[in-house]
Amino acid sequence: MPMIVREYGRYFAANRRMLTIPIAVIFLTTVGLLTLSSASLSFEGANYLLRQCTWLAMAIPPCAVALALPLHRLKKTGKFFYALAIVLAIAVLIPGIGRSVNGSRRWLNLGFCHFQISEFAKLALVIFFADHLSGLEKRAGNLLNGFFLPCLWLSALAGLILLEPDYGTTALFLLVGLGLLFLNGVSIKPLFLCAAVAFLLLTIFIALNPVRLSRILSFLDVESSRQAGSYQLWQSLIGFYSGGWLGAGLGNGRQQLFYLPEAHTDFIFPVLAEEMGFAMAIAVLIAFFAIFLLLWVEIYRIPSPFLFLLAMGMLLFLTLQATINFGVVLGLLPTKGMALPLISYGGSNLVLSYTFLGLLLNCLRTAGLDRQSPTH
Repeated sequence: MPMIVREYGRYFAANRRMLTIPIAVIFLTTVGLLTLSSASLSFEGANYLLRQCTWLAMAIPPCAVALALPLHRLKKTGKFFYALAIVLAIAVLIPGIGRSVNGSRRWLNLGFCHFQISEFAKLALVIFFADHLSGLEKRAGNLLNGFFLPCLWLSALAGLILLEPDYGTTALFLLVGLGLLFLNGVSIKPLFLCAAVAFLLLTIFIALNPVRLSRILSFLDVESSRQAGSYQLWQSLIGFYSGGWLGAGLGNGRQQLFYLPEAHTDFIFPVLAEEMGFAMAIAVLIAFFAIFLLLWVEIYRIPSPFLFLLAMGMLLFLTLQATINFGVVLGLLPTKGMALPLISYGGSNLVLSYTFLGLLLNCLRTAGLDRQSPTH
């Protein structure tokens, strides 16, 4: 452990701008806890701040393990993690094993807590894809192993998540999976065809689901349906407008007081903007952008194909999920329940986010050691 601490010390000493990452993570986590202290006011007997602090304490050990894990040993575990994710994704659909909330069966009952299986599946997919794609002799040339089989494995996992049903996370999986294939050298034509087929299938599923279809129709005409299908989005926009630049102050906002549904989870960003102001909302956006930009630039310097794909997959999951959340609460995307990483209430996502960030820094540290090795 002391040796690993020294290695990180040398890495941050040589790359001082990367200290922005832990600073931004601490800032976002703190802002999330402050917002939750107010956003949970409308839930009598439900102290979401205390619960989130408990989850944060549970997220630290996996993050520490991820920071110290020998990543090259992780490479051959891809098939195991993928198979386990498939088994768990099937298990969560079985009544009595999976926990149903608001018509969706996404959580596995572990007794002491409920864990969202799709969060583990994100980690499994990234490790599996990084393992498989980095092992190809010709990264761009072999369509069977480099494109068709990965698309089949991606479809199997995404399809099980779709059955929960969870349309937004399904789309997120498809975006990340196809993004990794593109980064690995697959040409744009087969990827475009695959994306078009996936979009068509998702459209059919939405058309056959009255609840999802009403969300799309409400999104297309927000004002006329502001008391019905687009009520949540309308209240979100009111929250952004009413906060002004400096906000109403913690605990003084109105949206979390029964006006805005899911104020502590999917729609926590409008509560943050109303109470801490538009200036704080912009600071949050800047923090997320800084994390993405710095990590993207550093990841592109990684010489190892496995570490490159592993890091890119995790970064895409974090960035695209945050982007979708911002798009939904700002009215740029149809309403879809998706947590804002590091800020929204939710233990599964918080643990995964910290694990991803630990692994991302580990990838950069390991790549730096590989570049310094005399054999490289």
